[in-house]
Amino acid sequence: MLRATLLKLSESKRLAHWVTSNSPTRRMSHRFVAGETLDEALAAARACNATGMLASLDYLGENVSTVADAQRARDTYLEIFERIAEKKLNANVSCKLTQLGLDLSVEFCEGLVASVVERAASYDNFLRVDMEGSPYTQRTIELVKRVRSRNPAVGAVIQAYLYRSERDVQDLLGLGCRIRLCKGAYKEPPEVAFVKKKEVDANFVKLMQMLLVSGFYHGIATHDPKMITATIRFAAERKISKDDFEFQMLYGIRTDLQQRLVRDGYRLRIYIPFGRDWFPYFMRRLAERPANVAFFLRNLLRS
Repeated sequence: MLRATLLKLSESKRLAHWVTSNSPTRRMSHRFVAGETLDEALAAARACNATGMLASLDYLGENVSTVADAQRARDTYLEIFERIAEKKLNANVSCKLTQLGLDLSVEFCEGLVASVVERAASYDNFLRVDMEGSPYTQRTIELVKRVRSRNPAVGAVIQAYLYRSERDVQDLLGLGCRIRLCKGAYKEPPEVAFVKKKEVDANFVKLMQMLLVSGFYHGIATHDPKMITATIRFAAERKISKDDFEFQMLYGIRTDLQQRLVRDGYRLRIYIPFGRDWFPYFMRRLAERPANVAFFLRNLLRS
């Protein structure tokens, strides 16, 4: 019930305005968001690299309503790749298609994404297209496939809580597409997604195994110790090298697990979000774990 409420509140523009204009909550957002500027995100990426971690920068924003906003987001992504190269960071980039105009026009969005992927390839880098709510799943996968047919420097995200995900993994693997596997963070109806955690976990493990034996380099994105253990055990059983896949975690979450994985020799990429439109992302992080809500309330009361 708490998770459903928080996910519903993440869509409230009125609450977003109050939270993002409130100094205490803006300070608290830095637990999960590197900052509002690219310089702050780059500094966070450099700190990750210094401790043996890779990074993926994400310029926060979604569901833009104008062509100009989508083009501005595209320009920011072009700059991110330039700055990563300039500072010689071990980092790639993640984006959401609704920030690049998917709600306006699929063709328009595809053109913007293609230009960003072209910039990524010019720096021998990579763009990961994030997955949003289930109404966007099919359009996202089809767009990634079309862009990738012209330039392989792009990959997709698959959410384990969707019933369709096994079929989507098979489809993308047939094209050699790199995949980030996560559980999923949106509120979905039972018609399209598993409801029980044990069902989501079981599907996550099944999809993880499909990815690891595929021969392509993928990201296993989880903070769940059971899913991490299952991945490590399966890789060991199949003699899959630690260099043939990576774990991925979110900035500011389970830093104890992050440090342990690096210490044990696993590749780990930290997803580093930044930007002014951080409210929906922040609310989804609160919804994921009770500990995140407790952190928020403790600090709100202190302020």
